[in-house]
Amino acid sequence: MLKDKKKTIVYLIWAFVIAWILQVIASAAANIAANTTGMTNSLGNLIFTGVLAVSMYAPFFAVLLAKYPLKGMGWIPKLKGNIGWMFLAWVGPLLFSVLGAVVYFVIFPERFDLTGAYFAMALGEEGLAQVEAEGLTLQQLLVMQIVSAPLYAPFINMFAALGEEVGWRGMLYPQLKSFFGKTKGRILGGAIWGAWHWPVMLLAGYEYGKAYPGAPISGMITFCLFCIVSGTLLDVLYEKTNCIWVPSLAHGAINGTASLAIYLTKPEYIDQMILGPAPIGIIGVIPALIVAVIVLCKDR
Repeated sequence: MLKDKKKTIVYLIWAFVIAWILQVIASAAANIAANTTGMTNSLGNLIFTGVLAVSMYAPFFAVLLAKYPLKGMGWIPKLKGNIGWMFLAWVGPLLFSVLGAVVYFVIFPERFDLTGAYFAMALGEEGLAQVEAEGLTLQQLLVMQIVSAPLYAPFINMFAALGEEVGWRGMLYPQLKSFFGKTKGRILGGAIWGAWHWPVMLLAGYEYGKAYPGAPISGMITFCLFCIVSGTLLDVLYEKTNCIWVPSLAHGAINGTASLAIYLTKPEYIDQMILGPAPIGIIGVIPALIVAVIVLCKDR
């Protein structure tokens, strides 16, 4: 049902209202956790993670409220002719993350670290104590994290990512492409998707923190760039397979593998993650950006 402007507007209103309310609540919990310790800290982080996970289904709920049909989005995977695209959805995000990290560490070799110092900082004293209690070393846990993230995390994360993919790739992108053409539709769709994350970025320092160069404007713009790039590639997967589960798998893989390179970064550079090495950074996104530009130019 293409070029349905009224439903598209209703969808966008609901998608943003629901998500932004939840993001404000999640941000409040994150800020409480950041200023407390012990049980309050743990509870705040738990609320932040849980509410943010629920917010990923705001686009799905918005589709229902806009009365846009779910039928036709490709709920039953068709393996014939799509195995290659499904495999690409699984491993592609990891490949882009690795390539982006390589570019970043070639430019900034002094930031590369194999001691797990950043991972230790992220775990905190309580986390490290728990690791020791389980008879593991920090390096062993780091290896387990790096190995497990690309193996099964994409399939677990896929179910959360589905909430977004139904709204963005299933509903909004087809509408925008019918209004403006493929190239402009994908660029606009990515910018909208990026802006959808802004409250939690502004209030809780989501993705880049709060002290990075040019904060918060540079982070808001950079994340929109990342969403334009990743949204374009996810939309290609959806177009090729006509199955909403495929971009959901790729989205889940992005969420599962994007932060791996950060664990190999010296913790003193935590406030410069807007550059990389994760693909949400200006340098880390370069390999995926090149492919997305080729796709967009080819579509034109």
